[in-house]
Amino acid sequence: MLRLITIPISHYCEKARWALERVRMPYREERHVQGIHRFAARRAGGGTTVPVLVTPDRAIGESQAILNWVDERTPAELRLFPGEAEARQQVGRLCRRFDQELGPKGRRLMYIHMLTQRKLVLRFNNAGVPAWEARTIRYGWPLIVRFLRHELDIRPGIEMEDEAAVWRELDYVAELLADGRPHLCGERFTAADLTFASLSASVVVPPVYGVPLPQPEVLAPRTAALVERAREHPAGRYALALFAGHRREPVL
Repeated sequence: MLRLITIPISHYCEKARWALERVRMPYREERHVQGIHRFAARRAGGGTTVPVLVTPDRAIGESQAILNWVDERTPAELRLFPGEAEARQQVGRLCRRFDQELGPKGRRLMYIHMLTQRKLVLRFNNAGVPAWEARTIRYGWPLIVRFLRHELDIRPGIEMEDEAAVWRELDYVAELLADGRPHLCGERFTAADLTFASLSASVVVPPVYGVPLPQPEVLAPRTAALVERAREHPAGRYALALFAGHRREPVL
């Protein structure tokens, strides 16, 4: 069986989970906490990041590469990447944009918010991880915070830059949809839609997700206000609609 190495709350990992589950491709998820995930990823044959999909032939260590691998094994009419070269390039460009901008900036922005909410993080972060890893992050919290601040390059004022970057991406998506198209690249749901929805999860915090996420009613007021603003944005509403309409049920 396929193995998927993850940090359970990670939006890049959600991207891989969604791709696998929408076509009912069986896999076993192996969940790890931040920091320890590096060792798990390397042990599985990947690099230092997750997700890593372990297949019978090789380990695939990037979420976009995982989408491509799954798509190659999906019936043509259900694939996330169009067969036509120009349409495929358009989808690929959007995926790369979201991977490079929305994903990292949204992740860091939400980590900055959540690192001040220790009890809430411990309640949701450790879903399904080994018990010893949960204990490690609980009792080693100051070390985990230091690790994350270093890894994510968290520094004074960066959250303002990240929030502006996230809203630029939401505005960009809203502009694409303003002509009435049902999806980002036209009539059909593609990898661009799946990637956008997955990576926007850091700020829209969808109720439908691979693991439970803290909803606005339990978040600190400042964080809840950020989430509500994102949800009210036209692109945020679109992301939530994608989760509600496409994440719940497989297509096969």
